[in-house]
Amino acid sequence: MTDRMLHMYRQMLAIRLFEERVNDLYTRALMPGLAHLYIGEEAVAVGVCEALRRDDYITSTHRGHGHCLAKGAVPDLMFAELLGKKAGYCKGKGGSMHIADPDTGNLGANAIVGGSAALAAGAAFSSKYLKLDRVVACFFGEGALGQGVLYESMNLAQLWKLPIVYVCENNQYNEYTHFSETTAGDIIARPSAFGLAVASVDGQDVRAVYDTTAPLVERARKGDGPAFLLCNTYRFRGHHVGDISRDYYRAKHEEQRWTSERDPLAILGAHLLEQQAADRAALDRMAAELTAQMDAAMQWAIDAPYPSPDEVTEDVYA
Repeated sequence: MTDRMLHMYRQMLAIRLFEERVNDLYTRALMPGLAHLYIGEEAVAVGVCEALRRDDYITSTHRGHGHCLAKGAVPDLMFAELLGKKAGYCKGKGGSMHIADPDTGNLGANAIVGGSAALAAGAAFSSKYLKLDRVVACFFGEGALGQGVLYESMNLAQLWKLPIVYVCENNQYNEYTHFSETTAGDIIARPSAFGLAVASVDGQDVRAVYDTTAPLVERARKGDGPAFLLCNTYRFRGHHVGDISRDYYRAKHEEQRWTSERDPLAILGAHLLEQQAADRAALDRMAAELTAQMDAAMQWAIDAPYPSPDEVTEDVYA
């Protein structure tokens, strides 16, 4: 268990450092378009993906860098994709919100809210039909609870006992509106109405996320049907990298409380130190090592070539 905790800490730290560099690329005008940072939510992606096998599937969201990295994507190709470079996972044509990596089971991020729910159902159906023994983790934010395709997907998944774990990342805000102003009733009651297995967890505690996800994944793998996992979390930054001043829709003291008291890295780090699973020097060495790796990966992507203009119609569909 100590090795797993150290691995999850490393994964969360890697995501944090990656996202900080994404913000740097944006502020230096080196990255085209916007990105939606996963800072503050790292425990959800890492805790869920730790419970999956490499050949299991995930579907992701517009805030998907953490999912991609937690499932096994490498930072240099991730940076390259964000910068529109040929070496990127989608040859620079997907960008921040459409990264996919089939080799690690990542079926792709999706800029449409709730847009991957049906894709997850299709992947789960193929796994069951072809007897591939694979589970799908379908990530989405609480904003997707207003999308009908999610409920259509859950309905079929329950009818056909598809191996899916629906992972709702409730980071409290639908872009600039608190979820309480957009989402009526009890979130957990919705999947319960379809008969899905349901669970709710502190999304800032990666150990709790893993411990809650693992039995749901194995339940789905055995053929017992889909599950719904509500992870209560918080995005520390804005809706996107350009959302800098947020006082008009959420209080500064609220942000400060979450960042100072509910940081998933600090929570697991404190546990590791308390249990003497690591000392401060070891965690500092890990941070220094990952920082150097991220800086090198980012610079490699900056220096990488763009695709040739004559490739503009390749790998695209209309």
